[in-house]
Amino acid sequence: MIRSAVPVCKNADMGLPSADDLLILLAVGRTGRYVLAADTLGLNHTTVSRRIAALEQSIGARVLTRVGAVWELTDRGREVLAAAEAVEAAVQSLGTPSGEQRDLEGVVRLSATDGFSAHIAAPAAAAVQRRHPGVSVEIIAATRRASQQRSSVDIEVVVGEPTVHRAQAIRLGDYCLALYGSRKYLAEHGTPGQVGGLADHPLVYFIESMLQVDELDLATSFAPSMRQSVSSTNVFVHVEATRAAAGLGLLPCFLADPHDDLVRVLPDAVSVQLSYWLVTRAETLRRPEVAAIIDAIRDRMTAERNALLGGQI
Repeated sequence: MIRSAVPVCKNADMGLPSADDLLILLAVGRTGRYVLAADTLGLNHTTVSRRIAALEQSIGARVLTRVGAVWELTDRGREVLAAAEAVEAAVQSLGTPSGEQRDLEGVVRLSATDGFSAHIAAPAAAAVQRRHPGVSVEIIAATRRASQQRSSVDIEVVVGEPTVHRAQAIRLGDYCLALYGSRKYLAEHGTPGQVGGLADHPLVYFIESMLQVDELDLATSFAPSMRQSVSSTNVFVHVEATRAAAGLGLLPCFLADPHDDLVRVLPDAVSVQLSYWLVTRAETLRRPEVAAIIDAIRDRMTAERNALLGGQI
């Protein structure tokens, strides 16, 4: 762990920190990088560095420490951040007439798997954007484990319970993987009646050497002898390759079930339950626009679970 390179003069006369400096700390605490904070504030990163140094000198303590490629808040920094959030709320309230709810604004960047991005995150983001046109949502589709340095995203949605530090992990809900074959494929090659018969069929799934998520890697343990057919890092490729009779696809049920040309194979023997988890920093979660996106994601999960997918997504 690398300590902040900004010197702190312990013998200096400590005064009240500048409100501007508090808001700069808020931006760095949310992004983890001086450059990103500078872009958000319309400053250059040299100014950000200089103002953080002034803030640390005014309070006589470090507020940031370098961890890998990002800046993390120290314990004292988290205390100061709470004051910075109060300053931000006070400034924003000045632009809102008394008694009226302030419109949310800002950019929220979210990372999630392909299927979750399309079926949950995108509709949730649209719902928030309709209510708050000032909120912009950037969705990055990626199937990976939770990052330990989440400076580039505000919210991560991953498969399986993550091990994270300096962040909160929130369980969103379960979904299932099952084997499917197209009607055309099963008519030509037959429908396996037991797990042992799966060795005669090729599998459509992720590229094994590029899969980073342990739970998805272990999902094929029910039939390790199945050879790979069409493989991809994108789950929608799995669905379409299975529909095109490339083999049996191990697919999320919420993506496969709406297709009438796909038939579930060995439903009693092959059913893999996985879970979606949301990861975010505590200070990021306190941003109203981020909280609104998370609430909308939860609402969308509930709607899909109750209306479309028989209690499980």
